[in-house]
Amino acid sequence: MTTLTDAPLRDVLARLHAAAEGDDALDIGPLPPSATDQERADALAPVYMPISAEGGRLLYSLVRAARPEVVVEFGTSHGISALYLAAALRDNGSGRVITTELSAAKVDAARANFAEAGVADLIEVRPGDARETLRDVGGPVGLVLLDGWKGLYLPVLRLLEPALGSGALVIGDDASFDSVKPYLDYVRDPANGYVTVDFPVEDGMAISCRV
Repeated sequence: MTTLTDAPLRDVLARLHAAAEGDDALDIGPLPPSATDQERADALAPVYMPISAEGGRLLYSLVRAARPEVVVEFGTSHGISALYLAAALRDNGSGRVITTELSAAKVDAARANFAEAGVADLIEVRPGDARETLRDVGGPVGLVLLDGWKGLYLPVLRLLEPALGSGALVIGDDASFDSVKPYLDYVRDPANGYVTVDFPVEDGMAISCRV
């Protein structure tokens, strides 16, 4: 047994994945082009936008193998991916997750889920804009998960680069989205210090090693 497959975390994940299946039925409506990031985040508060269970198990496995002491996540949402990350840290015996989220409603929901799952002590939730909340994460950071606004993947990575340890893993979720291309162009260019592999899970993950 592992934290990932044991209660209560197992049961919280099952509940959240089941709830996320209703995302497609939600009618959020179009947002005006002038909407700010905060307005977009507030409008999308009911939407889980989760990582898949398969993607979550991949994250768990990467954290178990890499054994990072500091994990940073951009885009908490309701906390599904952070639960997989925290489960791996628990089973590794040390480490912490720093995660950030713009929607106050999602921050509250995620914190409640972390407490229910018994891993709140491993996760620090930073409310607000990642370009501000992730300016001081300590380090060295051993693993980064980028799963927030796609157009911010590259700015957030550049912000975190000084804290990345050698061999750190950076995971860009939804790598098949057109809006992720500037980020992918950057991490696929060897001159920028990464070796990147595309992993075929759900909408794709780009897994980069800081070399």
